[in-house]
Amino acid sequence: MRQGGAVDSFRRDGLTFDVRDAGPADGEPVVLLHGFPQDSAAWDLVAPALHQAGLRTLAPDQRGCSPMARPRGRGRYRLRETTADVLALMDAAGLESAHVVGHDWGGIVAWALAAWHPDRVRTLTALSVPHPAAMAKAMVTSDQALRSYYMFAFQLPYLPERLLLSGGGTPLRRMLRSGGLSREAAAHYVARMHEPGALSAALGWYRALPMSGRDRVGVVRVPTLHMWSTGDAFLGRAGIDATARFVDAPYRLEVLEDVSHWIPELAADRVAELVTAHVRTA
Repeated sequence: MRQGGAVDSFRRDGLTFDVRDAGPADGEPVVLLHGFPQDSAAWDLVAPALHQAGLRTLAPDQRGCSPMARPRGRGRYRLRETTADVLALMDAAGLESAHVVGHDWGGIVAWALAAWHPDRVRTLTALSVPHPAAMAKAMVTSDQALRSYYMFAFQLPYLPERLLLSGGGTPLRRMLRSGGLSREAAAHYVARMHEPGALSAALGWYRALPMSGRDRVGVVRVPTLHMWSTGDAFLGRAGIDATARFVDAPYRLEVLEDVSHWIPELAADRVAELVTAHVRTA
């Protein structure tokens, strides 16, 4: 714990999570949740603009990414656990509520947090991912299941780790670079996944899906901003279009043209602009 109420780590259930807490101490708090295979560095290009707008950001390295928060067993990565981690972060920072922004898996956590704990979420911003119920519908009514083939492949034990990190992580690096991430960003994420137990822990989010499927995410009743990019190879339009029916609050969909899946890194200025406006209107 640092002086002034800022947090550089927090603990929950015997695990310790690293946090980047920055910006004006008295600013509106914005929790930034990263996806796979990223860490809090995914927000490095977004956070400074939010700080300039007077907002405080708290970006944790989520379960599986923080070196001291890599528990064994896929059940430890189910959605109820990952959302409880964010509540623990807010408690450690002394926040009754916060604006929550999530990308990829971080977006799934954000959707669940807003649905299950609307009193803790001032506004929701979900990047790339649709509402989980909309995603489930799209899996059987569109090409989403084909786009999500890797989710099924990641259920296999050991083999995904061996393949993704073979040749020094060449397949993982190639995937990141093909989506437009910089050489430096791809190298950073590949290096993180080479840390002891890191990739298996990160894949735990996918391997917990059969269990998380029982954690139904209902209707969201907080103001919601939803961003999706037309160049996303992993997430199609069907789930995005179905999402509005699961939000019973002001809802806005912002479509980013010709941007790949990695929205926080590739459209940082636009993300910061939209999040700032969303926070202020709320």
